Formats: sequence, structure tokens, C-alpha cells
Amino acid sequence: MDIIHRNNVTVTGNPQGPTVVLAHGFGCDQNMWRLTVPALEPHYRVVLFDYVGAGRSDLSAFSAERYGSLDGYAQDVVEVCERLDLRDAVFVGHSVSSMIGVLAARRAPERIKALVMVAPSPRYIDDDGYRGGFSEEDIDELLESLEANYLGWSAAMAPLIMGNPERPELGDELKNSFCATDPEMALVFARTTFLSDAREELTSVRIPTLVIECTQDAIAPREVGAYVHRAVPSSQLVTLDATGHCPHLSAPDATNAAITAFLAGLG
Repeated sequence: MDIIHRNNVTVTGNPQGPTVVLAHGFGCDQNMWRLTVPALEPHYRVVLFDYVGAGRSDLSAFSAERYGSLDGYAQDVVEVCERLDLRDAVFVGHSVSSMIGVLAARRAPERIKALVMVAPSPRYIDDDGYRGGFSEEDIDELLESLEANYLGWSAAMAPLIMGNPERPELGDELKNSFCATDPEMALVFARTTFLSDAREELTSVRIPTLVIECTQDAIAPREVGAYVHRAVPSSQLVTLDATGHCPHLSAPDATNAAITAFLAGLG
């Protein structure tokens, strides 16, 4: 199977520049990076893709067994990197893709030299000494609601996830992205995302890492950003004066400035 077709891989930007891989979060696709790509294209080779089951990926390649764990999505990343023969790329992941990037970097360290985590969360459920933002009952209810009425769930949750109620077009865009995803595949990705616990994986990260959080985020509260920063010794933490879980859409200038400053510092 051709990986380029399977993951709807797009390569743009400066072919002579260092490579940056942009990875979308749950319910989204590569189009969610459209406000970041112009900031990178002049100096970097930019790789975008859709996880299998999302966007314009080859849906026939979807496997509930493979994508029932974050490792399955990390394998997508590794295979895209191998297909393009990427070396020393910087992986930029939004939300759950941040943890997928951690797994991919561990599998293929020669291909990923640094990580950017945008609104990451290694675990969404509260635990002893850890605040993820949700109780187990919250997540069970969320997943049951998603399974019972995916379109209704998307319409209700997208504005909450996006924040910024004064700009309803942002919530509408996220809702439309959710609604464009196959409900059964979305449910698998949702379970994988919201039931995952990647906290132990963070301790293995030894490469330069940028953690980007927002001052107000209904999905990943500030405590989560601080936790990730503490767990990854080689990390920098940037707090954007922004609300919502998708700052690359709601606050693109600030997000892009943080990313490009980090990239410049890598040399």
C-alpha cells in the first residue's frame, strides 16, 4: 500500500530547509494547520498528513485493532517518515498527537530530533496527585454520548473545545471537521485518545521539546502543561495568552511565533 496515498501526504515549503512534520489531533485533519503552514514555508520543508480514518486518508486501510492504541497512530508517523526518508525532522503535534509524537520519536529516533507539543495531555482522567481535567465518569459519559449521537455530540462539544465563543465560526469549523469524520472511526480514535495514559512515556523523552499551552483550555488545563514540562527535562514551556484547545486556529500568530522561535533555536 502506498503510504503517500494512504495518509494523504502533502509536502510543501522550502525543499532545501529542515523538515517540519505537522500532525493533527482527534476529529481533525491536516487542513487545521493552514494558518501555520505559511509561517513555515519560506524556511522549512513542511510535511502534512492525515491519520488513517481522518480527512482524505484511505479509509479502507483503517483497522480498529491497530488504531485502538496510540502506537497504531505512531506507526503511521514512522511509516510516513520512512516513505519520505526524513532525517532529523521536527514533529509538531496538536493535542493527542503530542503523545503520538513521543511514541514515534522513540521508535524512530534517527528521523525525529525534536518535538513541539501544542495543547498536550498525557492523560485526561484525574488520578492521585494528577489533574487531567476529567473524572472517569466524565469520560464515560463523553464516550457514551459520542457513540449514541455522533453528530449531536460534535455540535455540542466543538464550541466547548474551541472556546472563543465570540468567534463562533471557529467552533463551526471544528464541528464540521468532526462531522466529516466517519463516526465509527472517530469513536475508535476518541476511545484511544481519552482513555490513554502516556505519562510514563514522557520520562523517555530526551530530545528538545516545546510545550505550548493556553491560559484557558477546557480539555488540557494549566496543570497538565506544567506536568508535561516537569516530566520532560529537555522541555520549554510557553503559555499563550489564548483560550481554547486549538491555538493554531484561534491564536495563530502567537502559536506560530512560539514554534518558529523554537525551530530557530535548534540551529
